[in-house]
Amino acid sequence: MHLFERDSLLDALERLLREAAGGSGRAVLVGGEAGIGKTSLATALRDRRGATALWWGACDALQTPHPLAPLHDIARANAVRFGPLLAQDAGRARLFEAVLAELQATPTLFVVEDAHWADEATLDLLRFLGRRLDGVPCLLLVTYRDDEVTAQHPLRRLMGELPASRVARVQVPSLSPDAVAAMARSALRSPEGLHALTRGNPFFVSELLQHGTAGVPQGVQDLVLARLARLDPQAQQVAQLASIVPRRIDDWLMQAVLAPPLEAIEACLDAGLLVAQRDALAFRHELARVAVEKSLSDVRAQRLHAQVLAALEHAEPSRTSLAWRVHHAERAHDRDAVLRLAPEAALEARRRGAHREAAAHLRTALDHATQEPDRVRAELLDRLSYESYLTDRIGDALAARTAARALWQHLGDRLKEGDAIRWLSRLSWYDGRTAIAETHADEAIAVLEALPPGRELAMAYSNRAQLHMLQGETADAVAIGTRALELATQLGDREIQAHALNNIGTARLDAGDEAGRAQLERSLALSLEHDFEEHAARAYVNLAFDAVMLMRFAPAHELMEQGIAYCDARDLDAWARYLAAYQASAWFAAGQWDRAAEQAGRLLQAPALATINRIVALTVLGQVRVRRGDPDALRVLDEALELALPTRSLLRVGPVVAARAEAARLRGDHAACAGEVAVLAGLRAQSQYRRWIMAEVAYQLRCAGIATPLPDESPAPYALQFAGQWHEAAAAWRALGCPYEEARALAEGDAQARLAAVAIFERLGANPIAASLRRDLRDAGVRGVPRGQRASTQANPHALTEREVEVLRLLCDGLRNAQIAARLSRSVRTVDHHVAAIFAKLGVSSRTEAMAAAVAAGIHPQK
Repeated sequence: MHLFERDSLLDALERLLREAAGGSGRAVLVGGEAGIGKTSLATALRDRRGATALWWGACDALQTPHPLAPLHDIARANAVRFGPLLAQDAGRARLFEAVLAELQATPTLFVVEDAHWADEATLDLLRFLGRRLDGVPCLLLVTYRDDEVTAQHPLRRLMGELPASRVARVQVPSLSPDAVAAMARSALRSPEGLHALTRGNPFFVSELLQHGTAGVPQGVQDLVLARLARLDPQAQQVAQLASIVPRRIDDWLMQAVLAPPLEAIEACLDAGLLVAQRDALAFRHELARVAVEKSLSDVRAQRLHAQVLAALEHAEPSRTSLAWRVHHAERAHDRDAVLRLAPEAALEARRRGAHREAAAHLRTALDHATQEPDRVRAELLDRLSYESYLTDRIGDALAARTAARALWQHLGDRLKEGDAIRWLSRLSWYDGRTAIAETHADEAIAVLEALPPGRELAMAYSNRAQLHMLQGETADAVAIGTRALELATQLGDREIQAHALNNIGTARLDAGDEAGRAQLERSLALSLEHDFEEHAARAYVNLAFDAVMLMRFAPAHELMEQGIAYCDARDLDAWARYLAAYQASAWFAAGQWDRAAEQAGRLLQAPALATINRIVALTVLGQVRVRRGDPDALRVLDEALELALPTRSLLRVGPVVAARAEAARLRGDHAACAGEVAVLAGLRAQSQYRRWIMAEVAYQLRCAGIATPLPDESPAPYALQFAGQWHEAAAAWRALGCPYEEARALAEGDAQARLAAVAIFERLGANPIAASLRRDLRDAGVRGVPRGQRASTQANPHALTEREVEVLRLLCDGLRNAQIAARLSRSVRTVDHHVAAIFAKLGVSSRTEAMAAAVAAGIHPQK
């Protein structure tokens, strides 16, 4: 089959395949809309691969995806050594290492189709391989529909995390009018109006050419159904059965359900509706499959799904999957089958670290469990709450656990009720409601202490210790945490031991007791050893948090990278986002403000971001805007303060207040500066972390002319600065890697030091303080004062760079990121970063809002 206008793309892919076969492995991301020819391009490369081995797998459009579906495809088609690990449901790390080892041994073209439908486990596989391709003789080719991969899509995050040096991007373009005309001429058809009708989509073009344009409905669905209608009834049954099985239907399944005559299958092939694959049939295009599927009556579709389910239930385990069976059970409205299969599929997904898929299966089960006994529904709700918690769906987790508690209470099961109340405590804290969390924690202990001691009580003690630790109540945290540890040791429960050690160790570190680090590291080691995923994630968080708060950025970033990689590989979104938020905070402190704002902006666009994580992201974004003089800083900090106050934690409220006080001071409103700080009254500030926060607040008040003593035991850089030792203070801040604070110290020195401060402020983009300092220097008659920021940046009120303005104008023209990248000759990843920065600076969360903000700022489209 000839591919029009694809020779250059195919040549480039073939060159990358040769380089990969020689040991320079690469990943290629092939994007484009449905029907644009991504599969055709991959198939043409397959035919050119020569002696290179072929692994070909695809992701399915199932209601809930099957974890690692591409690997199952490959294992069915190839004698791969990792196949038994799939059957054994081995640990993910072991399986991924086995896949990598096999790729290292043989030059391979590894194709993963339709990654926009990938489950989290498959995305983690691509992330794992993509970071390790250097030196591996493999070309990993991933196709996806770019119009379905939004900024919030998990695949988009994966794209940004793969190393740029090992990743190539291929955007498959629409055909030009000349190419469409050439296709028409080769089919002996008139090209008139064809490009306008199809917009250069090869699938649409081929459909219209095959059927003719005169009198043919414009929709692809009509074209496909017109073709279907010309088939005899038996052939139509073949196509209809194939349409309800996503992606392809294996020969054995077709025979088990329908056993059609060969002539019926050949009629579908001859009509171009289906194509023959190895031991399977598939629609020539996914759009055609969906068109036929949607044409079925509800009764007909339900019956077909029931027949497929029956065949799958009697098939060999290697031929089917739980996710596949759940999909057909749900579509068949087979309540009993859904309730039998979906919880089991959720357990399988959970074992593979696919917690989003686990939650989806549990929601499916609950949708069909309205007539089930209270105990069954309560257990499903408990499980759904936990999976939702792991994936940062705190609202969903709270709703499910609240409903479960009511059912346990109705059943009179005090043990389960007490455990549910303890969970409500944990979830309420994550939702930013500390008072409610503490009330639930105490209630859970009261309920459980009335029962024989067990793991539920030990966990309730540990949860209360955690809340004490989070509020800086070290003595109480250690005391009740020790009770939890002792009971867990008596019970031989290593999981609760890990949880309690985490709380005790973190509390001690918070108080400046370095002995706590060993306990926290022991918690991490224990959790990693026994696959206590949640507790390992929390240990990474607390170790990284300690390093960030104490300005130890090198170990902080190492811990955060390790923690994020661990959490991403297991769908632990709640902690991955927590770490990412503090990663942004660390970048902000280190003067990497663009990077910090972009990360904060991405987090704030994440669906269902937990309140605790949202507070940190908002704070970072507000801090950047305050120091740069960007508009809407206070709007962001208003939301941050509103969310932070119910936590009653200085760790959450303090940084917001410090940023708001600085904003008031920079605009010359010293009375407002003092008013902002008044919010902190009554919040304790005893630990070493809190000393940094309160020292910053004291500094802001001092700069506003409000006599404020420095808190006792304040960090050395602040103490030096308050003592008038600006040179030593600047050196201390420089050693920590905090350029803005270094410049603030220099600004209190002699003329030469103040000029150096201006240079640092200018480099950071700290426009308000730089402008103020320049005026002071000029008033003092100091020579050599720089002129200030470039006019190109001053020309717009949001401090967008020239490139950002250009990207925004193209965005206003309605171009997608990939189209902008092509127009500017930049990578899609670079444009993604520009768009994230634009959204952060404009304070918007959608393209529509960005367009409105652009018009308001006088930035208009290029058209």
